[in-house]
Amino acid sequence: MTVLVINSGSSSVKFQVVDVEQADGVLHGIVERIGESDATVAVTYRGETTERTLEIPDHDAALRTAFETMAEAGLSLADAGVTAVGHRVVHGGTVFSEPTLIDDDVVATVDRLSALAPLHNPANVKGIEVARRELPDVPQVAVFDTAFFHALPAAASTYAIDRDVAREHDIKRYGMHGTSHEYVSGRVAEFLERDPQSLNQIVLHLGNGASASAVRGGAAVDTTMGLTPLEGLVMGTRSGDIDPGIVMHLRRSADLDVDGIDTLLNRRSGIKGLSGVTDFRELRRLVDDGDDDARLAFDVYVHRLRKYLGAYMIGLGRVDVVTFTAGVGENSPEVRAAALADLENYGIVLDAERNAVRSKDARVISADSSAVTVLVVPTDEELAIARAAVALTSS
Repeated sequence: MTVLVINSGSSSVKFQVVDVEQADGVLHGIVERIGESDATVAVTYRGETTERTLEIPDHDAALRTAFETMAEAGLSLADAGVTAVGHRVVHGGTVFSEPTLIDDDVVATVDRLSALAPLHNPANVKGIEVARRELPDVPQVAVFDTAFFHALPAAASTYAIDRDVAREHDIKRYGMHGTSHEYVSGRVAEFLERDPQSLNQIVLHLGNGASASAVRGGAAVDTTMGLTPLEGLVMGTRSGDIDPGIVMHLRRSADLDVDGIDTLLNRRSGIKGLSGVTDFRELRRLVDDGDDDARLAFDVYVHRLRKYLGAYMIGLGRVDVVTFTAGVGENSPEVRAAALADLENYGIVLDAERNAVRSKDARVISADSSAVTVLVVPTDEELAIARAAVALTSS
């Protein structure tokens, strides 16, 4: 029950060998700056990290280098006993609503869906193609970020545009980060020793990409990301919600074409666009140093987060748990404190000392008097993908 999990991005590939039975990442690594002469690969195995810097021209070379470095680190792919490969795929459109065994038709469909996730699906396809060539006899499974949100209520998933245009072009709210939201909401129920059916939850996945979800009885009823990963919360380089009229205004007044606007909103906006940095640790350093742009970026980020928190509290009617996860959510007590400030009248009381604790474990950070439990629960998308791959290939 050992799974190689691959998360292939446009210029990086993250990978992990997961022992599903032990719920443990045996080895993990990352290849960065694919296409550059100074690309890097780092593999960590048994607490030791092996690193290399070299030219990696494409994803074929990236995965071959990853496998070679695994062997250098002490665990070759042949010796790892891999029984399946699980691939993170960002967008499944209306076609894929559950983990799917990969064949040629699946690859072609994922590629066709690249129109809905142009920054993500093409890279996912590259990773799949290379892994299938390198491991032709090992079953490979696609796990879709959109799957958890596939059954959103129509009122939450429908955009108020011409219905015929929407149907023709598959325009609806799909949501992303679903693998993380499903895993974390399930871990919350385990941690609290509660039946998932009894819980109303808000999950805040805050990383370079950020999204929130409302989960009632184990099922998602709303989420912030939409047709693409651009909608919703302010992110590292993405704008999140904007007035759609801004797109037309930029086209007319700034003479930006579609690709220029796409680059602006996806790569030059969010925290980076407001402050010049993407790393939240650097942002906090700038805030502490009195940088006004950084302070505004932090305030805008929190303002949007609180806006959706309030909306989901009303939408759910009763909230039992609010959970922070992912890089910023797990590691920034300042964000957590600002997001939940002055909500005592809504049943949310944060414990300052608990919130300040640094830990990789799931933990309560609300006060004993808080009617709503506030948690930090580390996400583990790789384990979730590995479990899905095992469940599908062993059935």
